[in-house]
Amino acid sequence: MRLVYLFLGPMALLLLAGYGSVISTSSGNLRTFVGCAVREFTFLAKKPGCRGLRITTDACWGRCETWEKPILEPPYIEAHHRVCTYNETKQVTVKLPNCSPGVDPFYTYPVAVRCDCGACSTATTECETI
Repeated sequence: MRLVYLFLGPMALLLLAGYGSVISTSSGNLRTFVGCAVREFTFLAKKPGCRGLRITTDACWGRCETWEKPILEPPYIEAHHRVCTYNETKQVTVKLPNCSPGVDPFYTYPVAVRCDCGACSTATTECETI
């Protein structure tokens, strides 16, 4: 039995950054792409008390082949699940516009430097299947 899992790296980027809203991703033939790549991604960085700022950054995006097969002994299944995940990131800090007095205007988010198909680590990635 062969299953293909899709991991949306840009969504993980937003979850790591916090307070982000998806706006768009760069174009490309996304239906046929198999693998993991650094890809341009735009989102709205915001937090309470500040206006939002549109940010274009690099994020991991892709899908990696996975498989499962039944076996006769517990756990009764052998699984190989790989996801598109961050291997290297750097942190970037920007100043959000028009923040209320007393609100920290700085917003820090990760930028993908290198991405690969690999084991999902919940420490750095949202591990989901679609």
